[in-house]
Formats: sequence, structure tokens, C-alpha cells
Amino acid sequence: MASPILISLDAMGGDHGPSVVVGGVKDYIARYGGEGVRFQLHGDEATIRAEVARNGLPADVCEIRHTDKVVGMDEKPAQAMRRGKGSSLWNAIEAVKLGEAQAAVSAGNTGALMAISKLLLRMAVDGLERPAIVASWPTKRGFTAVLDVGANIGSDARQLVEFAIMGEAFQSAVHGVARPTVGILNVGSEEMKGHDEVREAHAVLRTDAVPVNYTGFVEGHDIAAGTVDVVVTDGFTGNVALKTAEGTARFISGLLKEALTSGPMAKMGALIAMPALKKMARRIDPSSVNGGPLLGLNGIVVKSHGGATAEGYGNAIRVAVDLARSDYLTKVSANFARLSAVLDTAEAAPDEEQTGEIQS
Repeated sequence: MASPILISLDAMGGDHGPSVVVGGVKDYIARYGGEGVRFQLHGDEATIRAEVARNGLPADVCEIRHTDKVVGMDEKPAQAMRRGKGSSLWNAIEAVKLGEAQAAVSAGNTGALMAISKLLLRMAVDGLERPAIVASWPTKRGFTAVLDVGANIGSDARQLVEFAIMGEAFQSAVHGVARPTVGILNVGSEEMKGHDEVREAHAVLRTDAVPVNYTGFVEGHDIAAGTVDVVVTDGFTGNVALKTAEGTARFISGLLKEALTSGPMAKMGALIAMPALKKMARRIDPSSVNGGPLLGLNGIVVKSHGGATAEGYGNAIRVAVDLARSDYLTKVSANFARLSAVLDTAEAAPDEEQTGEIQS
């Protein structure tokens, strides 16, 4: 039997607070059984307890830790770090730091979550600057891990290589891919394409010294095609790609709804096809696969969409549990130790090897 897992939840985070968080716990238990998993909910005790009762959850499943302090969705990270101590977000992450919980989940303020997580948990290894947020992107082959999707606006070559290592370990831990393939998102697949950062990262990753199964550059259309298991990019590009895909999915769903309600015959056909259409809508929308871990921390923190439903929050909990039960942290730490020596050597190499045209 698997070891007991305690998941710490920021019950006040997100657009809906305890109603979705507690509903997410119920959803997780209903879909995945919840055997050996317990929850620590941080926030207003009276509100949380009422939701626990309304959802019919057993008393021994949820421990409630009261606080009336909440980090606002519009607070800046610096403000959250100064004034956030004792808030539901802070306390949820601190439980991981203290070893009470194996992972934390929050649908709260992304910037505040990242800042407080880094402050309390620190980075997994020296030299890492900031966490990266990974998205599980639905594809024809299953799911592709795409990172970073919003934590870092710009990323240098070293960070892109770090993302490759973290994404590879995540894909193995959460989606069960034995040896994930990795690609760098670029404006073309040719080796001379792209800016210096992506070409420098490409040069490092294609060496045997870096422990990932790197295949080269990929383009935007390769993400949904599932050409590789892990797509690496900077947070600006990744976030734009993610929001574009989410908007496109909603646009297509809207067109289908409009077409299938255009007349009596169309409505009859829609009634028959509805289960398949709903399944398709979930497949094409990246936001339906809720739960983006902050990779690179010395601990597990999962970001849920602020507007997630109970089903979506339940999926974020599943991601947290899967990571907590895996060897993700151990594997990442070991690979970073190997990476450090490789990058230090690469950075000391002559400039033409770093910024010149890459030889085939």
C-alpha cells in the first residue's frame, strides 16, 4: 500500500474559494478513490466546515487550519511577501516547508504563489533563479508538457536547458512516459533559425552530457500534434501560446454550439452527438487539464486555474498526489548536479562556439 499523502490546500484562493476547493476534494475522491490521501485546508474555518458538510465529506479526510487572512488576487508579489505571512496561501505552502504536507495546491494569485513558494521552499539546487510553470497540453498522442507558460517573461539558454530537465522529469512522473522526447519551440526546425538563447540551449542539449532525450527544434503546430513529449520555451511565448489555444478551443466550441442549435433537425442531431462533442471539447482545450506545478522548487506546489470548476480543481489535486508519490524531486536534483558542470564548461568556451552558427 502506498504511503499516506497529505495535500495542503489554499482553501481561499481563486475566484470561488472554498466551494470549489472542497468540491475539488470531493471530485478527486469520487474519481480516484482517495485511498491514503488526506487534506489540510487553510482558510476561514466556518466557511470551509460548512462546505465540507454540504459535500458530505468524512471528518477524517479534511483537517481545517483557520486563518482569516487572505492574499488578494490583485496583490503584487512584493506586497504578498511582506503582508502575506499567516494567510491561507502562505500557510498552505509553509505546511510543505515544515514537512507536514507532501504538496500544496492553490488557485490563488500566481505571482504571489510563486514569490511565497520561492521564499519559503527555496529552489531545488543552487543557481536556479525562478520556478517554471508547466502545462499538460492535450495532443493526438496524449499529453505534452509545455514549459514555461508564464513564470518567466524571458529565459536565457541556461534556463531553457533547466526547463528541459524539469519537464522531462515531470512528464515521467505525471504522465508515465518512460523516456520523454524533448524539443525547443522555435520559428523553424532548421538549426540556424531562432535567437541566440534558443540556439545556445540547442547546442548544449544535443550533447550526450545532458541527461534528456533531446530531438531538436519544434514549431507551434508540433505542440498539438504531439511531435515531442516536452516542449521548452520562455514564459512569454508559452503563455501567449496557451492563451491562444484556449481561445481557439472556446471559439470552435461556440461555432459547434451555434451550428447544432440552428434548427430542429440540428438540435436532434446535437442531442445524439452531445457526449462525443463534450469529450472533444475537453480534448482540444488545454485549460481542461487543470494543474500546473511550479517546477524547480525544493518542494511540490501546484497552481490551479483561478476560475477552475470542482472537477478542474480535483485534477490539480491529482497532479499534486502523482508528483508527491513519484521520485520527481530526487531525479531533478540528480540531473541538475550533472547539468551544472556541463553548463559551466559551455559558458567558458570561446564565443564562436556559443553564439556562432551551429554546425551539423
